[in-house]
Parts: sequence; structure tokens; C-alpha cells
Amino acid sequence: MKATLTEENYLKALFHLVDSESKVTINELSKFLSVKMPSVNNMMKKFADKNWVIYETYKPLIVTEKGRREAALVVRKHRLTEMFLVKKMNFGWENVHEIAEQLEHVHSTLFFDKMDEILDHPKFDPHGEPIPDKDGNIIAQDLQKLSSCDPGETVIFASVTLSDDSFLNYLTERNLLLNKKIKILKIESFDKSVTVEVDGKQEILSRKATDKILVKR
Repeated sequence: MKATLTEENYLKALFHLVDSESKVTINELSKFLSVKMPSVNNMMKKFADKNWVIYETYKPLIVTEKGRREAALVVRKHRLTEMFLVKKMNFGWENVHEIAEQLEHVHSTLFFDKMDEILDHPKFDPHGEPIPDKDGNIIAQDLQKLSSCDPGETVIFASVTLSDDSFLNYLTERNLLLNKKIKILKIESFDKSVTVEVDGKQEILSRKATDKILVKR
């Protein structure tokens, strides 16, 4: 039986929250989804029945390999949809998240496989996040926050941790787009704001922004 819309939202939350040991707490899920703890507990008991998680009272959940794959396939649908909207329908990267939130719940595997084929099997979505393959496998990336870089370094803008439209508009207005080279010129000791150079133009970025920009060294 296919996952319901609510189950898919929980699966996607597990994907984003799970740690390196495949663990996540009920409290973390509750906060992430803005859902009360008893409701999360009830859903996780259902997930345990499907062998998506190992559930024990008062202990962190352990996401099983089956659960990890199910979660990755929901994320695959979302990220493929975002890429299709940008590449084939000319949406801006700041406009696609909410639309993808709706389309990700279409159950047809054929639909998304065709989308993948039309896009020539992209590895990353418009925000630089890896797209899981048909088996739920995902490319590991070695990225750092821009805020962790040092003056004098030149890095490549690879991804963002936040796909909020106001943040993406903030980046677009400053010509900070994926795959651009960013040279770090100066870091203010007072507020940790960063002066950068992109395409020969200087910009001052807040610490709040640089924490959400991921780069390759």
C-alpha cells in the first residue's frame, strides 16, 4: 500500500532529521512538523509496523534501511519536480518549493521516472541538494558553510540549507547563484558579517546568510 500524504510528510522529516547513526527523537519530529507529541508517537508506531523505524518508548527512533529508502524516494519526487519546474518551465529557484510540496505526493513512479529521463537524470536539484536515484541512493557531499571559510579563500557556491523564497531572492539580487566562485575578502570581528567578491563585485553578507550558504573548497 502506498504511503498517505501525511505519512510522506513524516518520511521526509525523518530524511532531514536523522543523524549519522540513523537515529531521531520524537521531540525533534514534533518540533520539525509542528505536530503534538502524542500524534507523532501514534504515527511512529504505524511506521514500526511497516518496518520503517524501530520504535521503543522513551528511546530515539532508529530509521531502518527500508524506512531510509522510502524517505529518500519522497525527497526524490520533490527535488525532481523542483528541477523540472526550473529547467523546463522557467520558474525561478525561489518559486518552486511550494509547488513541489504539492506534486511530491503523486504516487506514479512512471511519472517521476519520465521526468528524470526528460531532465537527463540530474544529480542535484536547483538548490544544489542531491537527488536520490530510483533506489533511494544519494550522493554524499563534502561541503562547508561559507561562515566557516577564511579571508583569502576562493570557494564554489554549491548549495543552500534553506529554500525559503525570501532567502533565495536575497541571493539572486546579489548575483549569488549556484556554481559561482566566491572570494572571501574580509570577516568583521564584531558581527561576523563577510565581505565577498562575486564576478568582480563586492557584497557584504550577514552571518545569518553565510550560515545557510554551503560551498566547496
